[in-house]
Amino acid sequence: MKLIEKLGLTAMHRIDPETAHGLAIKALQLGAVPLSGLVTSPRLRTQVAGLNMANPVGIAAGFDKNASVLLPLSRAGFGFVEVGAATPRPQPGNPKPRLFRLTQDRAAINRFGFNNDGMEEISARLSKRPRDMVLGLNLGANKDSEDRAGDFARVLRHCGAHLDFATVNVSSPNTEKLRDLQGAAALTGLLTGVIAARNALDRPIPVFLKIAPDLTTTEIGDIAEVALSTGIDAVIATNTTLSRDGLHGPHASEAGGLSGAPLFDKSTRVLAQLSKRLDGRLPLIGVGGISSTEDAYAKIRAGASAVQLYTALIYQGFSLGAEIARGLDRLLERDGFSNVAEAVATKREDWL
Repeated sequence: MKLIEKLGLTAMHRIDPETAHGLAIKALQLGAVPLSGLVTSPRLRTQVAGLNMANPVGIAAGFDKNASVLLPLSRAGFGFVEVGAATPRPQPGNPKPRLFRLTQDRAAINRFGFNNDGMEEISARLSKRPRDMVLGLNLGANKDSEDRAGDFARVLRHCGAHLDFATVNVSSPNTEKLRDLQGAAALTGLLTGVIAARNALDRPIPVFLKIAPDLTTTEIGDIAEVALSTGIDAVIATNTTLSRDGLHGPHASEAGGLSGAPLFDKSTRVLAQLSKRLDGRLPLIGVGGISSTEDAYAKIRAGASAVQLYTALIYQGFSLGAEIARGLDRLLERDGFSNVAEAVATKREDWL
């Protein structure tokens, strides 16, 4: 399995990264990617916002933007899957090229701009989802919308019946002024509308909020208070960064959001600060720069109840999720934890 994966990665890295991403989706659709199957144990089974997960390792939004490979993703060893982002109307996103590998840094820069097939087509695919997976949708807003806050609620109303959770994404740097919605007043109004849409569903689901890493301590505190006051169920920390410190190669200065290994420290510090402010009142999901079992474990011990991967899959292959889950099982056993929840925030102070 690893040899096949290594050969595939070598071939993929010889072509344009967005084309390679499309080929990876096609390979999954055709069953050409070796999949790990369910990875779980009593230690790994975890609950986040009432969702029962086989393990705490998920795949982040952005990989399967259009919910086109749900069945293979449900068999790939992840404890939960997030697809999207979906907007009310289809949109092409920003002009190409818009995805760049920073191989030396084990990173990527993207400026996709919420390219997707729109909520109608995505909802039709979600309706045929496997039922034995924990599935979420990242909610987005159309670039030319006159009511971006309302777009999030519209997508949730349309797709919510097919989901286990939904994520409000106001932290992408690739839609102009979207991050302005992270301000306390704007965020309160947006989340209030989304929660109302959630509560009107026949089967209300948890709503998560995904935040940026480029926040001040004051802004993190404001977001914590808004999260508690509006009744959302978890926070995902964090999205990509606009920072460009210490990067290498010809694409280091490209516009867009930076993901991958250089984001790890920054995103983990935000996670730890948010964990301290929330003090166990809301669960957190850690994402940003995870490329190993040790990285995932550090996020958990900094305050995350679960974690998500994406960019590291570009460099290490699709088996990484299952590999990290198995590794977490060993580390939890080594350190005397009987489950993931016992390890959460046990080394948070190291990041403050």
